[in-house]
Amino acid sequence: MMKPLAYRMRPKKIEDIVGQQHLIGPGKIIRRMVDARLLSSMILYGPPGTGKTSIASAIAGSTQYAFRSLNAATDSKKDLEVVVEEAKMSGTVILLLDEIHRLTKPKQDFLLPHLESGKIILIGATTENPYISINPAIRSRTQIFEVKPLTEENVKQAILRALKDTENGLGSLPITLTDDALLHLTRVTHGDLRSALNGLELAAKSTPPSTNGEILLTLKIIEECVQRKALVHDKNGDAHYDVISAFQKSIRGSDANAALHYMARLIEAGDLPSINRRLLTIAYEDIGLANPQAAARTVSAVTAAEKIGLPEARIPLAVAVIDLCLSSKSNSAIVAIDSAITDIQKGDYGEIPNYLRDAHYKGAADLNRGVGYKYPHDYAHDWVKQQYLPNKIKNAHYYQPKENGRYEKELKERYLGLKNAQIPH
Repeated sequence: MMKPLAYRMRPKKIEDIVGQQHLIGPGKIIRRMVDARLLSSMILYGPPGTGKTSIASAIAGSTQYAFRSLNAATDSKKDLEVVVEEAKMSGTVILLLDEIHRLTKPKQDFLLPHLESGKIILIGATTENPYISINPAIRSRTQIFEVKPLTEENVKQAILRALKDTENGLGSLPITLTDDALLHLTRVTHGDLRSALNGLELAAKSTPPSTNGEILLTLKIIEECVQRKALVHDKNGDAHYDVISAFQKSIRGSDANAALHYMARLIEAGDLPSINRRLLTIAYEDIGLANPQAAARTVSAVTAAEKIGLPEARIPLAVAVIDLCLSSKSNSAIVAIDSAITDIQKGDYGEIPNYLRDAHYKGAADLNRGVGYKYPHDYAHDWVKQQYLPNKIKNAHYYQPKENGRYEKELKERYLGLKNAQIPH
């Protein structure tokens, strides 16, 4: 039985991994482990199709260790015992344990001593946040690395590699993938390389050759094979981002009808991830402190949309869009944090006052750390006049409150009152 293209194209060594340069690039943590052959157990977490299994496979290939793959949800303790016995007989084994967040306590208790002995190098893979979903006993024995969504360029690179590879890819087939079809395939899969390669293989294997023997993969064919429509058949590939831009600007401009129109385009394209990401950004960037409850309601709407999926997801999303459009607006929070970041990037900051520094270690008092700190809860109204910014920027004011909503009006009054109370009289 022919294995799927995504499986066949799995990297054999760490240099072949697409993306994840923050982990496997020169000088980065996993590359250092591989180069030094000093591997430790780890948990890789991130969205589906972003390379968690590929990293594990490439580590094994680069280090020449035996590689075994199990699923914590479906494979039994007996399967784990087989891997451990192999490690005892032949040396270190790298074990990829998918869905590690579903590892039961009996399986965990069996694995722990073998992780500590180093016979098993565990690479756990999960789409769940390991700090929440994985037992502390496992977490304490592993390093945790976030695997980030692949960029469109990463996915394009992998697709072109698969089209050229004659051994494991589709290089032996006379395929021509049109530019707009390639663009759609890289974009619509949202960084899920597995989905992109599966869609490409289905298109290639199900499209009959033309009279000259060419397998021509057009945008229409790719749309059908990935079940996602292109927003517009544009040559420059800008339509996708144009719609998203118009979507955010319509909400910022309080035009509910325009915002619903542009979201409808995204819904028709099946682009739920872009809608969800953009709504969350808008809620905090454009509405912000003028109406924090609208942001909280947006989070709830996006969570509901993710759980029920399209087409029903359109309902909570429409509620959120109308809510955000008709809400008061304020960008004071993003302006404030960007202003603070600008100062940091310019090097425009000073030393932290000694009385604010950590004083929880032996000898801290000898260094004057924490000495003179005024604990606000010891004072009336749980507040005391005290300088918190470094001397160099002690008069910096990043937050400039607005009055576009009742909540931020109240914040402004309190903010100005506290600021005035800090001024020496």
